[in-house]
Amino acid sequence: MHKTSKLLGAAATLAAAPLLTQTALAQTPQNALVMAWNIDSISSFDPAQVGEVVTNEILQNTCDTLVAFDPADEAEVLPALAESWEVSEDGRRITFRLTEGATFPSGNPVTAQDTVWSLHRVITLGYGNSAQLTDYGFTAENMEELIYATDDRTVVMEFTDSYPVSLLLQDIAANRVASTLDMQTIMAGEEDGDLGNAYLNTRTECVGPYRLVQWNQGEGVVLQATENYYGTAPGLERVIIRHVAETGTQRLLVERGDVDVARDLTPEDMRALDAMDGVGVKTALKPQLIFWTFNNLNEKFADHRVRLAMKYLIDYEGLGETVMQYLGQPWNSFVQSGAFGAFEPEEGVIFSQDLDRARELLAEAGMEDGFEATVFIGSLPWSSPLAQHVQENAAQVGVTLNIEQMANAQFFARVRARDFESGIMAWQTGVPDAHGNASRLVMNPDNSDEAQLTQYPSWRAGYQDEELNALVMEAATETNPERRLELYDQIQREWLQTGGLAIMFQTYHAAAIRDTLQDWTWNGFKVYYTAARK
Repeated sequence: MHKTSKLLGAAATLAAAPLLTQTALAQTPQNALVMAWNIDSISSFDPAQVGEVVTNEILQNTCDTLVAFDPADEAEVLPALAESWEVSEDGRRITFRLTEGATFPSGNPVTAQDTVWSLHRVITLGYGNSAQLTDYGFTAENMEELIYATDDRTVVMEFTDSYPVSLLLQDIAANRVASTLDMQTIMAGEEDGDLGNAYLNTRTECVGPYRLVQWNQGEGVVLQATENYYGTAPGLERVIIRHVAETGTQRLLVERGDVDVARDLTPEDMRALDAMDGVGVKTALKPQLIFWTFNNLNEKFADHRVRLAMKYLIDYEGLGETVMQYLGQPWNSFVQSGAFGAFEPEEGVIFSQDLDRARELLAEAGMEDGFEATVFIGSLPWSSPLAQHVQENAAQVGVTLNIEQMANAQFFARVRARDFESGIMAWQTGVPDAHGNASRLVMNPDNSDEAQLTQYPSWRAGYQDEELNALVMEAATETNPERRLELYDQIQREWLQTGGLAIMFQTYHAAAIRDTLQDWTWNGFKVYYTAARK
């Protein structure tokens, strides 16, 4: 029955090394949550820069934001570092009141000035996550005027346009860009005016239930419960994340009790583990989309009819019952199921496998003789079978796809540099609203090479449609919910025909969990390490 329901310095590394190795015993420590996970994508812990799932999850458990998603209802937000907030009558100003008595691990008090500096820092650095703020009118020129502190506990954000307040709270206040950083500690580690970016490649300096005490690339991560945390103390003192790339090894570790949780398993593994005594499989739908991205600047994929043809190569339903069982559900729209503006579940799969239609579209695009292209994939368990599936079907319409697999970090680096032809990867939004993905997968305000730091998936794909850009911004500033829904319906239907990538699945959180670990808690937007108990 399916039971769904780089181091911190040489000295620190040596001191903490046993934390990663002691879990080779048959029982995990009573005071620790031990996970097996493929975490080779970690490259930085800077909230201004992080753009992949693993590090984002770690930051969510180490760096509190102003508000947080309700574990029981991800569309609602709850107080976090901000104990309360007030919205002006015109909706253009939000005043946050910070929790009293919060301190950083350094012992420095958390102040509104730290929060303001942290927000300004994201905008100044201009990395990809700055779009979470610049999308709403904040710039390096106006940020001091619009984001400011009136005293040690009060943060004010003023907006140049009207936006739905729920969107602002979800997309800014609950986002990692609103992580309050220890300004004093970080600036002491600044190098060449980088505002601590290099320092935060290997550290977290924020306030949250856990703090990062060790990261050994290729080995694992250790988090330690924060002393004198202002909020509810975690149920377990440590979180140990062991880097295990092979799914078979993860299965063996959780079977033996060497880890409490295994995060990257094949459907076959999960079926077998779900039938075992002492282990259960848990899933939860999350706002992560798996897609086949195309470099629209490459002549092979420049014509939208070629990209559309690729969508007809995929047996969505068949893959959902085999390769993606436990892992995700078929889905084609950029708006994830359950979000404001999403299609109804029965409308979420627009395409089906139709090789004749694919041939027609290729002929219309002048590609009747086919072409040859490369598909980059990473090391996640679904990557290879999905790539092999499209490779086999493409061959039937005269298209030769060569699969090239590499470590996730290398794969992401190539895609982020637009140094690819096509690739199968995933993207996860941080907001239960259509704008989250519309602003990244559809909108691309600047397609120039100089805009690389934005790291929009649309930029990576070289996709830009000025008319859709305008519609996305119109929808973001529309405060009438009915009109917003109309706009998102229009955007989705147009983009599905012309967009720069082919969305295949919306994924689940999925994990095999030992029965000795209790209160494992997650929703679409967060995994709550703090709730776990033994």
